[in-house]
Amino acid sequence: MSARDNILQRLRAAPQGTPPLPPDVRAFHLACKAGAPVSTRAARIELFCEKMAFWHGEVVRVTRETWPQKLAQLCAAKGVRSLLHGESYAAALTGAGIGGLKPYDRPVEEWKQELFEDTDASLTSTRGGIAETGTLIIWPDANEPRLMSLVPPVHFALLDAGQIYDTLFAAIVEQDWRGNLPTNALLVSGPSKTADIQVTLAYGAHGPKELIVLLLVDEEELP
Repeated sequence: MSARDNILQRLRAAPQGTPPLPPDVRAFHLACKAGAPVSTRAARIELFCEKMAFWHGEVVRVTRETWPQKLAQLCAAKGVRSLLHGESYAAALTGAGIGGLKPYDRPVEEWKQELFEDTDASLTSTRGGIAETGTLIIWPDANEPRLMSLVPPVHFALLDAGQIYDTLFAAIVEQDWRGNLPTNALLVSGPSKTADIQVTLAYGAHGPKELIVLLLVDEEELP
């Protein structure tokens, strides 16, 4: 009998114990929440901004009425000549006078070189944010494919302050991910980064070098 067969035989002959109970994740998070300060919208916003800054992401507070104009200013300041976007934002972006607009309106195979070599920035929506880690929740679909938040050097993301959750678990529960989880859910904390080369942190190696979150807040929440 080989050593492998001997090990397998002993494992099969071992007495069968009671299977361990699965962890009660909901009870764990409820216990953590019970010992934490009461969560407020203002506290979630502040913590999200703090954590996003830690990951070298930028948060700009805007209102629903002013975000296109602020985006136009940011594009001008960063020298953005072309902006990739979903068609749902076309009217707002055109109205703000942003030049070089590129609606994502055809298969990637038809303009791959232009997307990868001649697109400065992109604008995407978000599903929400996580205050605990300063993370964006993005659910790509046919109108806003994954490459929109991955390929251009600058990524602008619209985030509703009312959709910032304390934790990932809170987002999963409150948005009922169990019932409608997409095939590709993204968690993005800051711009792309890696330390694979000589253990030196580098940005933009596998995605955008800059992440700018346009945080939609109420007028009284502006700085």
